[in-house]
Amino acid sequence: MALWILRACFLLVAIGLGLTLGLPPSSDPTATTEWPVFLLFVLGAVGAVIADVLIRNKRIDLISSVYFGLVVGLFLTYVIDIALTPLFGIADRDQIGITPKVVAVSFIGLVVCYVCISLLWQTKDDFRFVIPYVEFSKDLKGSKPYILDTSVVIDGRIADVVETGIIDNQLVMPRFVLAELQAIADSSDKMRRSRGRRGLDILNRLRNHPDLDFKVYDRELPEMQDQPVDMKLLLLARHMEGKVVTGDFNLNKVAKLQNVPVINLNEIANSLKPVFLPGEPITTRIVKAGEGAGQGVGYLDDGTMIVVEGGRDHIGSDAKVTVTSMLQTNAGRMIFGKFEGAVAG
Repeated sequence: MALWILRACFLLVAIGLGLTLGLPPSSDPTATTEWPVFLLFVLGAVGAVIADVLIRNKRIDLISSVYFGLVVGLFLTYVIDIALTPLFGIADRDQIGITPKVVAVSFIGLVVCYVCISLLWQTKDDFRFVIPYVEFSKDLKGSKPYILDTSVVIDGRIADVVETGIIDNQLVMPRFVLAELQAIADSSDKMRRSRGRRGLDILNRLRNHPDLDFKVYDRELPEMQDQPVDMKLLLLARHMEGKVVTGDFNLNKVAKLQNVPVINLNEIANSLKPVFLPGEPITTRIVKAGEGAGQGVGYLDDGTMIVVEGGRDHIGSDAKVTVTSMLQTNAGRMIFGKFEGAVAG
């Protein structure tokens, strides 16, 4: 409601200014009303209000970068104007109309304003600057951005994790990772091609998520030149003070060696699997023989492997198993148990 009151006041002021500037002065009875001036103010004000209503998702960082870039550009133009005065002569300042100095300063000022706005717009995530009521800082939704690796996008579980609502951080997809994913999607190998296309589908799913802050990072740091993709990821994570999200075991190890925070989805999945205590009974279907004598192998619904002592003779049937121990490996969790009897069908 307050916003509409502001818009109404703006229209009334515009109409008042248009009438004030368009009406002829009372001291000159021969003057005529300047209707084009009045219409310019009214139509311009109405157009500004319509644009304000239609453009709903306004980015304060982009708008502020334009304002601040113009201020810096105009100030530099003023300084350049003073510096060029001796070159064009004092007489040039007293001439009326368009002079060479006016042309030169106007062109330089236009270029300087554009450069200032463009530079501020492209680097707004790389610095922190505060002026009254406006803060330029890294555009982060959560505490640290999560930088996605190719493997975690192809894996696809990141989209399921996002839909649970547990992630409130910004997800960043570097342009060089996206290029690698596109190369995989264009591969002549059918399996790699299908994996790459699945990764692109996952990215579109993340980009269209209404509650997720997803961003494609286009820039490359100078130190990234001629570096492999994994090293670029680590350098970018260190630059953005973020965390690498991956399912690659080797990248996980290298990141820890270089003290770069990393989130491994495989470790998260393993930590969420249920814990079974020794002596606890479970039921599983024995599907194949194990490596040891008399062993059978079954799997839980989450993929956890169960090695059953005395289960080899019951392959293809459901069995009651008593847990004897558990083993945590890099590949996941293994459960060892003892066959207690077949489940009655």
